[in-house]
Amino acid sequence: MTAASNRSKADKDPADWLSPAVANRCTYLNDWVTIKTRWHLSVDAREHQALADIATGCPDDDITVTLAR
Repeated sequence: MTAASNRSKADKDPADWLSPAVANRCTYLNDWVTIKTRWHLSVDAREHQALADIATGCPDDDITVTLAR
């Protein structure tokens, strides 16, 4: 991630920011869900929908977005 890309992301969740590098989105999703799960962090409805939408584009990954809202 470049410095400019990191600044544009700031503290946005996947509902508000996705990497311009489409090939990295599934990895980003996996990392995001892992962190949310590990730390028992909440997920709002917009974020949950964004995660589910991204997951549909990751057919080779075993991703199930089952985070509690």
